[in-house]
Amino acid sequence: MCDSVDEVTQAVLAKNDDLAASLRAELARRGVSVANLLSSPGSGKTELLGRVLARAVERGIPVAALTADLATDNDAHRLARSGAPVKQLLTDGLCHLEARQLRGHVESWLPEGTSLLFVENVGNLVCPASYDLGESLRIVLMAVTEGEDKPLKYPTAFGSAHLVVLTKTDLAGPAGFDQAAFAANIQRVNPGVELMFSCARTGDGVDTLLDRVLAVRDGAAVHRPPLAPRPHSHSHSQTPTHTHGHTPEDAASGLAAGRVS
Repeated sequence: MCDSVDEVTQAVLAKNDDLAASLRAELARRGVSVANLLSSPGSGKTELLGRVLARAVERGIPVAALTADLATDNDAHRLARSGAPVKQLLTDGLCHLEARQLRGHVESWLPEGTSLLFVENVGNLVCPASYDLGESLRIVLMAVTEGEDKPLKYPTAFGSAHLVVLTKTDLAGPAGFDQAAFAANIQRVNPGVELMFSCARTGDGVDTLLDRVLAVRDGAAVHRPPLAPRPHSHSHSQTPTHTHGHTPEDAASGLAAGRVS
């Protein structure tokens, strides 16, 4: 029975991978770069994205955003204040987005001429980490209030990130946040990944993040994380199976030594 369930899971993920690959190629032909934003609920992802979208609009960048939630269109209303085209995507209880959902909205809604699409994934660091959406850049966000060991608790999410953004940095002092320990933990699961700092309240990091995403759109090299965003198993366990039997730390070491593709 377990083997049958695993086979079904493998088939679902394989189908998603195929759709993601074709979507990535289609978006590249259209000149669209996709930034997939992952975080826990309450990380400040929506507020920061709203600031980034507003700045993009100010700078005349053809940007749009899709925001996913299990219910309500609250985030879409918040993001629409930026002046950018925004679409709410309701998952009807699904804990993550899949490539088929993104493809449907790209085909039916994405405004003509858009060159940068932000996707605000469901607030969850487990399931969304296992699904490639065809994104150009996977950004994992975390607030200082979540604790320095969060990357170690969710190695699949942080280990598959092309970029990590620390949010709510104005609260680092009151929260007793140890930035050095956090940076060390990030490097443990994803050596070499870029770490950015932001505060949506003050606007710190907004232009830096937007410029980094634009650079990728324009062809800049993207960090290669040790845990590829195309896994071969979707489990709520935080020990990923797509590293061929290795732990995240083993995979990271292998990447540094040139052994992991």
